[in-house]
Amino acid sequence: MGGAGIAAALLALAPCPAVAQAPAEPAPPAAAELADRLPAACRAEIDARARAAGLDPARVAARLDGLAPDPAILAATGTQAEFVRPIWAYIDAAVTETRVAEGQARLRDLAPTFAAIEERSGVDRHILAAFWGVESNYGGGMGEAPVLRALATLACGDGTRAGYWRDELVAALRIAESGGGPDPLLGSWAGAMGHTQFMPSVYLAHAVDFDGDGRRDIWRSAPDALASTAQYLRASGWRPGETWGQEVALPDGFDYALADETSERSLKDWAGLGLRPARGERFADAEAQAQAVLILPAGARGPAFLLRPNFRAILRYNTALAYALTVGHLADRLRGEPGFSRDWPRSDRALTVSEIRDLQTRLAERGHAAGAADGKIGPRTRAALRAWQAAAGLPPDGYADPALLERIRAER
Repeated sequence: MGGAGIAAALLALAPCPAVAQAPAEPAPPAAAELADRLPAACRAEIDARARAAGLDPARVAARLDGLAPDPAILAATGTQAEFVRPIWAYIDAAVTETRVAEGQARLRDLAPTFAAIEERSGVDRHILAAFWGVESNYGGGMGEAPVLRALATLACGDGTRAGYWRDELVAALRIAESGGGPDPLLGSWAGAMGHTQFMPSVYLAHAVDFDGDGRRDIWRSAPDALASTAQYLRASGWRPGETWGQEVALPDGFDYALADETSERSLKDWAGLGLRPARGERFADAEAQAQAVLILPAGARGPAFLLRPNFRAILRYNTALAYALTVGHLADRLRGEPGFSRDWPRSDRALTVSEIRDLQTRLAERGHAAGAADGKIGPRTRAALRAWQAAAGLPPDGYADPALLERIRAER
């Protein structure tokens, strides 16, 4: 899929690892109701889904009876770092010199494994190592939350995506019943598991036994986890032999309206508009017809990137732009490439969640639909910002900082 597909992925996917967003459902139960049991109506719905999946009701009851929701899990849904921290802070925390060095050591130590996976799947070994590093620090932090309790909490407490979490809980019950993983299943607060943090449904659909021991073991076998990740990326549209994208330099006087995340052009056409690689004079002739979209994550004062179709596959894992850029950048660093050529506007204060909601509401009031007022700046909000900026005579770079919010607030 081309650049338009990248934009569609940015617009359509949910902020969860390797999953799509479920429709909104009724509001969650009161906190007191979640104190020591799963609400009866929610539990009945989970039991019905489990029966439909062919699970033994008695075994389901043995695993879920007495399971108390965890209030800390619900609190975590609003504090995902890739959505609430400045993009540069997220990337800096994930792409450290230590992580680069360790990743390069893992690439050397497991060179035959990476080579075999790359040959079989067509997925670049550096991308696989980058996912491994970002998701679990190469297996050093796979999460210690009981997966069934975490997913049950979300299934009964997150009213915006309850149906999705209930399906993931049933998938986790299937894994537990099959003996496919450790007992108990442990993972992140969102139920993601193993070296590369697969959600239960993704495990069931895409995990593979690469080391040949008869088990699809993403928890204890790095080869299985890496090969499973490659399998998922290929299913998500990864194109062998192509990159995720690259940092580019913009010419003086560039029309920022062209950085709209949707307008797909060939590298030859982007070069005709004055773009060039951030380090280098020109794009490779062999890639002149390769398609890409342009994005400015921190506006005119930060780095610019041309995103290629493989960026969409990364977004399928986690739709936060900060996350996807981190994976791509870490892969480049593991390959031996340098850091960004242009720095971020580090003196800027990131807007708070409540400020972003206010911004989204005010943009909508002015006729610029920013999507739901969810406190997360995504492609819809950036598009609304560009429209408002253009109408206000400002550079339409889609970047929001406190000064811009104050200007919108002061507008009559």
